[in-house]
Amino acid sequence: MTDSLPGYPERRELLLADKPLLDQLFREQQPRISELTFAGLYLFRMAHRYRVSRLGDAVVITGNGYDGAPYFLPPLGGDRREAARRLLTDGWELYGGDEEVALLAGEPNLVIREERNSFDYLYRKSDLAELPGNRYHKKRNRIAYFTNRHDCSVEEYRESHRSGALLLLDRWLGVHDRLGNGSLGAEALATAEGLALSQRLGLEGVVLLVGGEIRGFTLGERLNGTTALCHFQKADPFLDGIYQLLDREFNRRLFTDCAFVNREQDLGEPNLRKSKLSYHPVELVKKFRIRSR
Repeated sequence: MTDSLPGYPERRELLLADKPLLDQLFREQQPRISELTFAGLYLFRMAHRYRVSRLGDAVVITGNGYDGAPYFLPPLGGDRREAARRLLTDGWELYGGDEEVALLAGEPNLVIREERNSFDYLYRKSDLAELPGNRYHKKRNRIAYFTNRHDCSVEEYRESHRSGALLLLDRWLGVHDRLGNGSLGAEALATAEGLALSQRLGLEGVVLLVGGEIRGFTLGERLNGTTALCHFQKADPFLDGIYQLLDREFNRRLFTDCAFVNREQDLGEPNLRKSKLSYHPVELVKKFRIRSR
């Protein structure tokens, strides 16, 4: 199946037609880091200029950070170690290496550093679905505050919800831009395309309606055999308790066979870090950058 890919150092854009191949490789590899799903790669293919190629019997994906710096993601399939060595020798920096890939740094000519801002937050899914005990009492109180004041309902996301979800996304983007959170255009574009291609990409989600109008939604997928992944969560920021309710319902209704949920990274944003820590992760999934000296 890798015959359709150019041989490294030639690379090409990521295509929707690459989904079967990459899905198979992800099933075999069972990744733990949030970047390694086809939907996540495809939806941010323009923002990060993702390119794919074949190196020996491995598949490699290169990209660029928001600062423009080039990198490659952990190789998929085949001789991953040898593929990583070749790319590092050629001057590429590895981004998103987990602790297994970081063993490469045992070699004396490599430099490794932790990327705390990129650590994924891993939670016990039942905790977020049930919000048990005293440590979640504030979350329960905020949900009760919301539900006591609004005629609301929660439904699983369908194509018929897309237009309403896009309207909500536009409002969300406008508010966050006015609050000075920087340009969120790439994220908004990825979210809109995720809403449009949810079935083809294997995304599932929930929408929250108030008075029949969509005021929030969440989209995610399966990361590996035991872990769900939450990609996008957008809501009316002026409705207190709505995010807590959305998160609870996503974990109650979807991927019910999964023991864990990965809620991605905080990108070093203080308020987002505080929020993610307040849900008491069971693990911060470490990621590393590796380069040649």
